[in-house]
Amino acid sequence: MSLTVFIAVIGAALLHASWNALVKSGSDKTVGMSAVIIGHIPFALVSLLFVPLPDAASYPYLLGSMVLHAGYQFFLLQSYKLGDLTQVYPIARGSAPLLVALVSVFILNVELTSIELLAVCIIGLGIVSLALVRRDDGQRNPNAAIFALITGCFIASYSLVDGLGARLAGTSLGFYAWLSIANGIIMSLYVLKVQPSVFKVLATEQRKTFFIAGGASFVAYALVTWAFTQAPIALVTALRETSIVFALLIGVFFLKERLNIIKVFSTVTTLVGAFILRFFS
Repeated sequence: MSLTVFIAVIGAALLHASWNALVKSGSDKTVGMSAVIIGHIPFALVSLLFVPLPDAASYPYLLGSMVLHAGYQFFLLQSYKLGDLTQVYPIARGSAPLLVALVSVFILNVELTSIELLAVCIIGLGIVSLALVRRDDGQRNPNAAIFALITGCFIASYSLVDGLGARLAGTSLGFYAWLSIANGIIMSLYVLKVQPSVFKVLATEQRKTFFIAGGASFVAYALVTWAFTQAPIALVTALRETSIVFALLIGVFFLKERLNIIKVFSTVTTLVGAFILRFFS
């Protein structure tokens, strides 16, 4: 993996952890998630002015990705209603690279070196270890863990579909811009049905979240989608999940969530995996 791709994905990881923290810290998770997803639309529309249409060969992947992203957003939202950022985020993100690596090697016949596979496993297992984290009241939170794991399955699925689709599209930004618009429309229809008052909130007190979190999320995944076209999808997915380090720091220092030995172990393990991926693969 080149240094340029490495830096781009690490930057995306920071942006991704930041918008997740904004959603988790808000009192109304539906409002927060809606602000992020619908907030993609203005950035996507501007992007379309500078990129060509995706190749028609990528359209089936685009349609499939719409469904997978919608599922991811729904289960992530439910997960944040049940658990802490420092529990939900790591399980959801940590399970994804392991699943992507398995599918890449055994189904897509992608060749990864032993060192690359080791790095992916270290990152994934280090993050998933946070499933052992207890809630603030000292009790385990299995429901949050289950929803987060399902979210991880959706992440793995859309990562593979988006990576393959972006390669066929001939324009990673064009592919993601159209995907973002579709996702924004789907989220708008969902909100219109379950909580129509959200639109008024987005236009008033949540305007900053709409633009800041929406912009951060759009740029983050635009970088990742581009990276999918430059390096193996499994490696990009694994490196992106180093965002757990940023999520943990944000959760502890800004959201005042508890820090314990498991979280420290997970962070160190994740960083070791990222180090191996960058300097030994």
